Amino acid sequence: MPGTRSDARARRVATILLVVYAVAAVLIAFWPEPVDRGATGLLDRIERVLPWATYGRIEFAANVVFFIPLGWLLSILLDRSRSLVLPIGIVATVLIEAAQGELLAQRTASIYDVLANTTGTCVGMLLAALFGRRRAAADRPPG
Repeated sequence: MPGTRSDARARRVATILLVVYAVAAVLIAFWPEPVDRGATGLLDRIERVLPWATYGRIEFAANVVFFIPLGWLLSILLDRSRSLVLPIGIVATVLIEAAQGELLAQRTASIYDVLANTTGTCVGMLLAALFGRRRAAADRPPG
């Protein structure tokens, strides 16, 4: 039932997690050099073992995964205004990419990152909806 004590607690936890996530996202997004710079050897080995796991695909998947928490947490916090989650995710990723392109010489802005981050936001929204429905069904009295 909306408005219960457990909903208030979930919102508090989601707020704390969103703040932690936002700090981590800002640090990663605005790190002056590519954050995967030290991983090139590992990524090369992965691609040798799994030829389909190219650098571009791994980077795209990492960007998707990185934005799942944004979609999930915003869906919890904006429960009654979920239609705002996707626009917030899009604006956030466009701002990040634009700032990287303009302010950080060793970083590059990429439309693929915008697509991946937006996809991650959508996946987070879908997961929040799926688990929200399961929770609502479990909370319903039998009968």
